[in-house]
Amino acid sequence: MEISKKHNKMSAMAIPKLLLNMGLPMMLSMLGQAFYNIVDTFFVSRITDSAIADMGDKAINALTLAFPIQLVIVALGVGTGVGVNALLSRNLGKGDRKAAAKVAGNALILGAVYYLIMMLFGIFGAKVFIHSQTNDPIIADMAIRYLRIVTIVSPGALGFMMLEKIVMGTGNTIATMIGQIVGALTNIILDPIMIYGLLGVPALGIAGAAWATVIGQIVSLIVLAIIFARTNNAFTLTLSCCKPDKTTLKGIYTVGLPAIIMQLFVPVMSYVMNLILGTISVSAVTAYGLYAKLQSFIFMPAFGLNNASIPIISFNYGAKSKERIAQTIRWGLIDITILMLIGLILFQTGAGTIVKVFSVTDESARLCVMSLRIISLGFLCAGGCILLQGVCQALGNGVYSLIISTVRMLLVPLPLAYAFAHTAHADTLVWAAFPIGELTACLTAICLTLTLYRKRVKALDSQAS
Repeated sequence: MEISKKHNKMSAMAIPKLLLNMGLPMMLSMLGQAFYNIVDTFFVSRITDSAIADMGDKAINALTLAFPIQLVIVALGVGTGVGVNALLSRNLGKGDRKAAAKVAGNALILGAVYYLIMMLFGIFGAKVFIHSQTNDPIIADMAIRYLRIVTIVSPGALGFMMLEKIVMGTGNTIATMIGQIVGALTNIILDPIMIYGLLGVPALGIAGAAWATVIGQIVSLIVLAIIFARTNNAFTLTLSCCKPDKTTLKGIYTVGLPAIIMQLFVPVMSYVMNLILGTISVSAVTAYGLYAKLQSFIFMPAFGLNNASIPIISFNYGAKSKERIAQTIRWGLIDITILMLIGLILFQTGAGTIVKVFSVTDESARLCVMSLRIISLGFLCAGGCILLQGVCQALGNGVYSLIISTVRMLLVPLPLAYAFAHTAHADTLVWAAFPIGELTACLTAICLTLTLYRKRVKALDSQAS
């Protein structure tokens, strides 16, 4: 069965060029995703209320408390998408278009199921979740309003992430970049209009930030769906492909379930860190929330590069091209190291200037600058972890990826953060838990990936690269 031209490039184009060809659009796409969070934070930090002191800090704090559930949405979409991407690319690498179409159809059904779950949470669980983190009625009220909107109106986010992985699996990363950037621009334009009440629109405050976000996500989904419908020639997607298939779902979750669990570690870590930092000060929670949004400008492009490497490795694993797998891993590590080095230098030299952009108290700004400088010391190790986790997923071993993520997100940083939070210099030492966790996880990732590589890749019959 003939494979599309987009897939010919995954078997023939030089790997350094291929990684940039597929990775750069994905990196720009993920950078667009980062704008969703940082733009909201920028504009809500400037919400004012004459009756409430430090309103900007409280608004950022509210976004920080809601953020773990937004990360759950990402975990469901991206985690499942990893399995979809790997399985779809592998089927196309074997030339089986029918199986690839069935993967895509089942992925869309899973996205609909996830939306139903998040909608029910928004209706019944948002209030309980926010009150578990704060007793401040002003912060809680803003956080609940924001969280209910981004969960109840989340089909754009979930639908886009599922379709994005389908499109990526066909090798068309330009389409995902266009969809993401158009949605991000929509969000940027709508934020000040809906938050402050411009052009005749009523001032909605923090709820306006939520509405701007979900509208931008829906626009992204619509744009990507139109492009995919007009350009896809890798397989034919019909209504029958959406019928749940046990074999297909098993294939998706073999890689996807560990990836979902791994992605869920991020909101778990965020939630627990909110609780730990809350014992230090409200400013520490605000600083952490601001740090999380700023670091996404480095980490989201890194995940974009990782997402580009997964279908390349998966495709060539299905095609039994050992040399191209090795080259993808090698060049992927080089590229992601350069990216993380840029982030390290940026935060070490420019943290103070960056934080001044946001309207927060002096104490929150001081703690945020400190967090950026200390945590960024682990960026190089973090880059290695991210890339090698993708390698394990692409080679069909999601469990190894899960182990790396467990060490990186839970086993090391959280106990250390808890211990450091109970010391005399808690507001400084607590941030050191992050780079220590990255270093430990990176060493773990190297050991596990080498083991998997020897077991699966070296056994392949090498084909011409």
